[in-house]
Amino acid sequence: MTTPNELRLLPWSGPGDKPCYLSTDDPDGYMSRLADSIEAAQLGTAEELLEEASEALGNQDTSLEGMRSLVKELTVALRDVYRVATSRGRLLATSGPRESTY
Repeated sequence: MTTPNELRLLPWSGPGDKPCYLSTDDPDGYMSRLADSIEAAQLGTAEELLEEASEALGNQDTSLEGMRSLVKELTVALRDVYRVATSRGRLLATSGPRESTY
């Protein structure tokens, strides 16, 4: 739960790729639930890409172009996962552990 003095880093960027924040003390509010849902989707995508990368690395027939494309997708996923980790770390630091709904 976000305390009134703490902003939650949201899992998307604003104009100019600037971070977006949410100020609320309601973890069950619409925007909190939306952010939770998007974070879960981002983490799921990262998991799928990790499996795909493992398979591609084990396949001698993977093309250079295929690997480049995969690296681009992994870079986006890693950026998303880093943002989720940063956001959750801030939440834990300010409010202690909360029950996960992910």
